[in-house]
Amino acid sequence: MRIPGLSDPHVHMREPGATHKEDWASGTAAALAGGFTRVLAMPNTDPPVVDAATLNIAKKFAANGARCDYGLYLGAGPNNPSLAARLADQAVGLKLYLDQTYGPLRLEEISLWNAHMQAWPATRPLVVHAEGRTMAAAILVAALADRPLHIAHVSTREEILLVRAAKQRGFKVTCEVTPQHLFLTAADLPGSRGEVRPRLASQADVDALWENLDVIDCFATDHAPHTAAEKAAENPPPGFPGLETALPLLLNSVHTGQLTLEDLVQRMDQNVRRIFNLPAQPETWVEVDLEHRYTLTAREMHSKAGWMPFEGWAVFGAVRQVVLRGKTVFMDGQVLAQPGSGQQIA
Repeated sequence: MRIPGLSDPHVHMREPGATHKEDWASGTAAALAGGFTRVLAMPNTDPPVVDAATLNIAKKFAANGARCDYGLYLGAGPNNPSLAARLADQAVGLKLYLDQTYGPLRLEEISLWNAHMQAWPATRPLVVHAEGRTMAAAILVAALADRPLHIAHVSTREEILLVRAAKQRGFKVTCEVTPQHLFLTAADLPGSRGEVRPRLASQADVDALWENLDVIDCFATDHAPHTAAEKAAENPPPGFPGLETALPLLLNSVHTGQLTLEDLVQRMDQNVRRIFNLPAQPETWVEVDLEHRYTLTAREMHSKAGWMPFEGWAVFGAVRQVVLRGKTVFMDGQVLAQPGSGQQIA
């Protein structure tokens, strides 16, 4: 079965600053193995991407390492609303961290949210990490600024119902959900390896996400790799690798009838391109085997993380071949694309 090349609007490549976890070459190898021909990378690197100098650093590493197409986010900081807005045409969006996460970019003051939303061009995507009450506040501030808002990794019943209510009232809101929040609960992955943001929730929250599938615009991995040793530490960093497991997990849901293939393609291709104004990728497609049954294991991962939260899960649905702009870049477990062959989304 042939499907379009997929786009992931939410990945962390860890380069610069933490290449022992991931770099552009390894992360985009994982992307291709997972059926993604395009990834949008978050700005909470070291240094974070907040101005022209750090954006140029990020561009350099991405251009040298990326095996698939890519876009770069700018990060909203306390001192860069005007500066970020001037760089908007060089980024795929502006990311505002309004709740605690990995990295130093959290914005505490609502006045800063407003300054960024007012300054950022209305034609360019605004993406927020905002949970619970913070999400409600972010939706209001974006509405007052008359800006469309994309909410990252919605994870709970109250959040998805809030997004539903906002959409019903005409607010310019879209959202994404990750596989970990669709398939895991806090009880499924206790201990340090379960540390993630947003946190894993309850079965009732998982059920609510599936029951409100029509409200979910995108499936995004939030690929956030850390090593197994880091995850086993006393204070583990939050985040899971996800680029290589997202499509198999969702194809398995197609196999079980929980999802249709059209649902999947809409949320991993069509809606992502629409929300983030992404150009077409000509002669690009993914060949998937919907009937192939196998077990997910970190031993076969291309990511540097070396572990996965879905270790040992049996799934139906495997990526066989990926073609990007007419060239085979992945075939039967082997990544063929060379580092630096990906193209930046301007």
